[in-house]
Parts: sequence; structure tokens; C-alpha cells
Amino acid sequence: MKRYLVFALVGPFVGGFLLLLTTTYQSGYWAQTSLGEVGKLFAVFFKTLQYSYLFGFLPSLMIGAVDDILTHVRRIGPGLRMLLVGLFAFVLASLTYSSRGPDSGAVQFILYGLVGFVPAVISSWLVHKYIKEPHPVAAPT
Repeated sequence: MKRYLVFALVGPFVGGFLLLLTTTYQSGYWAQTSLGEVGKLFAVFFKTLQYSYLFGFLPSLMIGAVDDILTHVRRIGPGLRMLLVGLFAFVLASLTYSSRGPDSGAVQFILYGLVGFVPAVISSWLVHKYIKEPHPVAAPT
């Protein structure tokens, strides 16, 4: 249960911030913005944080469930599990957020994929580091 709590708390927070950074980059905000206006970015982030949790809660729990399932596979170690969970979240976030029109491209696909990859890997690492995991038992022969 603690695993899902970590994913539900960390995922929307980090993912929401990365989604905000990605959308501001895609809109061209950083091309004409001085460092003095970065405070506006954080103000927008904290004003929209409730929506990050509203819309990111269930996807984070789904990624946590994938992490939980992979925990019970004996041959998959923690490092490989973090990578697999991150790649799964990368693909889901890329397909969810990136467009398929004429403005789409590799940069957009990768940036939106990182919105899913980074929170999933961070959450999986936190679970591995701070929460005691059950060891899978061998099947009786």
C-alpha cells in the first residue's frame, strides 16, 4: 500500500511540473523570457497543482500497479524494474500528450515521454530505497 502512496504523491507533482515545462517550451515561452519571469512559471505551477493531482492521480496509480506486478517477478532486479516502469510510462505519456499533426516530431514525442518517464523512475526508486519489498517466493516443484 505504501508503494501506491509514493506513486500517488510523487507522480502528479513531478509530472505536472514537467508537463508545464514541456508546454511552455513548445509554445516558445523560453525564447522570449528573461530569468526574472521564471517566478511566474512557479506561480502557475502552484496554482495548477490541484489539477495535476486531479488528472495525474489515476495514471500514477496505474504505473504503480505495473511496478508492483514487476516486483513479484523474480528475474527482474530493481534497476531493470525501474527502467521497464519508466519505459512503460514514457510510451503512455507520449501517446497521451503528443499530437499527431503536422507540428509533431521527435522532440515533441521525447519531451512528452519524459513527462511520464521521470516521475515513474523517481517513484520506483523511492519505493525501492525506502519501502521494504516482499521477496518473491519460488514456486513449489
